[in-house]
Amino acid sequence: MNEVWNLDPIYKGFDDPQFAADMATLKEAVAGMNTFVQGLATIEPIEGLRQGIALEENAVQLVNKLAGYANLRQSTHSRDPEPGSYMGQIMGIVSGTAGPRAAFRSWAAKLPDLMELVKGDENLRDYEYMFSNMKESALHLLPGMGEEISAKLEMSGGDAWSDLQGYLTSTVPVSYRGTTTNLSAIRNLAYDPDPQVRKDAFEAEIACYDRIKDAVAFALNSIKLETISQCQLRGYESPLAKTLKLSHMEQATLDAMFAAIDEYSPKFWQYLKAKAKALGHENGLPWYDLFAPMGNASTKFTTEDARNYLVEQFSGFDQELADMVAEAFDNAWIDFYPRDGKRGGAFCAGVKSIGESRILTNFDGMFTDVVTLAHELGHAFHNQCIRDHRPLNQGYSMPVAETASTFNECVVMASAIGKAADKDEKLALIESQLQDATQIICDIYSRFRFEKKVFDNREQKFMNADTLCAYMTEAQKQSYGDGLDHNCLHPYMWVCKSHYYGPTFYNFPYAFGGLFARGLYAQYEKEGAAFVPKYKKLLYTTPIATAEDTARVAGIDLTDKNFWRGALQTIADQIDLFCELVEV
Repeated sequence: MNEVWNLDPIYKGFDDPQFAADMATLKEAVAGMNTFVQGLATIEPIEGLRQGIALEENAVQLVNKLAGYANLRQSTHSRDPEPGSYMGQIMGIVSGTAGPRAAFRSWAAKLPDLMELVKGDENLRDYEYMFSNMKESALHLLPGMGEEISAKLEMSGGDAWSDLQGYLTSTVPVSYRGTTTNLSAIRNLAYDPDPQVRKDAFEAEIACYDRIKDAVAFALNSIKLETISQCQLRGYESPLAKTLKLSHMEQATLDAMFAAIDEYSPKFWQYLKAKAKALGHENGLPWYDLFAPMGNASTKFTTEDARNYLVEQFSGFDQELADMVAEAFDNAWIDFYPRDGKRGGAFCAGVKSIGESRILTNFDGMFTDVVTLAHELGHAFHNQCIRDHRPLNQGYSMPVAETASTFNECVVMASAIGKAADKDEKLALIESQLQDATQIICDIYSRFRFEKKVFDNREQKFMNADTLCAYMTEAQKQSYGDGLDHNCLHPYMWVCKSHYYGPTFYNFPYAFGGLFARGLYAQYEKEGAAFVPKYKKLLYTTPIATAEDTARVAGIDLTDKNFWRGALQTIADQIDLFCELVEV
């Protein structure tokens, strides 16, 4: 089986004639958009709407293909300057669309009968939700050439600082037991069955951050100040208010979710203390043992094993999903193993131009790696479910972005736990799932608290690395309570987590997606096969509805704390079972 993904269906390289042709076409598309908006004052409204949408569709498809390819190449070859160079060129061209796009949308939003025109036209009707949001979003557009200027400045501002963080964390050398390795590989050792390996790897990881912490601190401060300035210029109350608006999600939903998490947090601390005691720790769990395997988790998976296992698991839920999983493995959608210059973690990128996805992981053969594959393949299935939408309806908001991925995890884990042959195997599986649940609840809450603290302080002061470390450890103490050993936390999570260097508050959507998916899976357990079409319809709806309206497809009120309590209770039940198995 392949070890690296195949990008040839997109382009065969940057020297592919089609790549050059698409770059030229993109430049022409940008020029066409500029010419078009100059004549908006004299064009009939319905014709202007049709032409504007057609031009945007063309540009979006080109950008997704070109920038998507460059990003995929860059994510596995961070030392190669070519992908970054082309990405810079592409984004330079794309910045030229910001002005005309803003002008078109501002013009459209001011049409007194906009929604009547949209609803009455076959070519525009699919974009009814988008146009409705356009009217509201127009209030936050920068006047004149503001959007184009902002887009150009981002290239040497936030985007560049983000690239710096990615480069530093993917190339920093890590000294471990007399050898030199990379950050992705050393962080994978957190799952090693040998406690001394985990402890040594953690200490090596913490030590390596000293080399890059100051540069990354500059990156974080600069990105956050840029975000604050943008919010002020655009008239948003705060970065969080902007994130909720762009996420098509209500503050009441976020408040209900966190209120329920606050109620259930002591239950997670109970799990952490039980695990700590089982591993021989008296003062809570040290950070380096957060991912310590328990029970009989010694089975190693090859990529072929992972393929067969996942296809079998998903066949019991939905054959369409199982077939897509098989295709992903068989047709080289996945880049599996860590290597120098490859970014850490895992992600899934939809490649709309070929109707497929590409998945990056840092596979090490553990069961947790198989679950990670299931998670990313959930994103791929989500991409497949929305494939028939029009080009401008292909994106979904951050909160619902983790729904399909976490639902996949529920399918895999429920089946695996149900088939567990003995106590040790069941313990290993339940503990693995509780690890993940603790990450999306406790760790995500700590990330949210940390980012909010940074935003609350950035306007008044520059926060150096020591200050950021202090904020991080305080957020971890609040979120993990006495479940963790406060003498062994991870002060540098702000350095290694790329989420702080991309979309603002890209943290709470993981908690949302995890709990939303668990609530949906509980419904599947009650309804059986009848739930599957409803689930696919819900995924299909995500690009064209608010988070709240998407949930209503399954009869769920997201502003009701009881829904979140119900989802959290499914985890609490597993914590009780875990405590029984370890006899705590």
